[in-house]
Amino acid sequence: MTKLNEIARYIDEFLRIGACADWANAVNGLQVENSGEVTRIGAAVDASTRTFTVAAERGVDLLLVHHGLFWPGLQPLTGALRRQVALLLQRDIALYSAHLPLDVHPLVGNNAQLATSLGLENLEPFIEMKGQLVGVKSRTAIAREELAQRLGHSLGGEAQLVASGPAVTNTIGVVTGNGGSEIYTVAREGVDTFITGEAAHWVAVAAEELGVNLFIGGHYATETFGVKALAAHLSERFAIPWEFIAAPTGL
Repeated sequence: MTKLNEIARYIDEFLRIGACADWANAVNGLQVENSGEVTRIGAAVDASTRTFTVAAERGVDLLLVHHGLFWPGLQPLTGALRRQVALLLQRDIALYSAHLPLDVHPLVGNNAQLATSLGLENLEPFIEMKGQLVGVKSRTAIAREELAQRLGHSLGGEAQLVASGPAVTNTIGVVTGNGGSEIYTVAREGVDTFITGEAAHWVAVAAEELGVNLFIGGHYATETFGVKALAAHLSERFAIPWEFIAAPTGL
C-alpha cells in the first residue's frame, strides 16, 4: 500500500501548489488526512456529502476534488460541514483539493485537457488570474458547427451557443468554469470563438457586440477533465486504481 503523505507531496510538487496563487477559500492541498494508506483513488469535481457517500461505498480512501471542503468560506463545524467532515473521518477518506493549480497545469489541467479533447493543437496560455495565465488558446480553422459537435461529444451534452463570430474559426480560446466575465479580454486577445463553463446574461450581449462565438458548456461539465487526468496520472505512477465519481449539478 502507498502512503498518503508520499502521494500528497508528489501532487504538491506536480501541480506547484505552493507557487500557484488562488482565492483564499480554495485551501489547495491535503484538506483532510486519513490513517495514512491509499488503496483506491476517487476523482470528483466537488467536495460534497453526495461525492463522499459514493466514495465510501466504493472503497475510495483518497478523494481528489477541484472545489474543496472550504469553498463556501470560514464557517462553524456544524450542520452540513460537520456531517461532511464526520463522514470523511468515519470512513477514513483523505481529501485533496486543487483549484487554480489544476486549471493551469499544462498536462492535466482542465483547460489543456478540454482543448486537447477538441483536437486543438499548439496551445498558448492566456487570460491572467491571480498572477498566472489560466486559459489556453489555439489558432485553429474549423467550422463552427463542427466545433459544436466536438464540444458536445467531449462534454457529454450540447453546449449553449451565441453564434456571433465567424462561421469558420480563426482563434479559439478555452477558460473552463466561471470564465464568461473575461469576454472583453478574450476579444482583445484576438479570440473569435470562446469556450467557457458559465456566463452571466450580459456576457452573451457582449459577445454579440464583439463579434465572438460564445460556447457555454456548463461549469461542472467543463471541470471534470482535470480531476480525471490527475487521478489517471497518479494511478499510473503509484499503481493504484482510480475512478471518477459523477455528481453533476446541471449548471
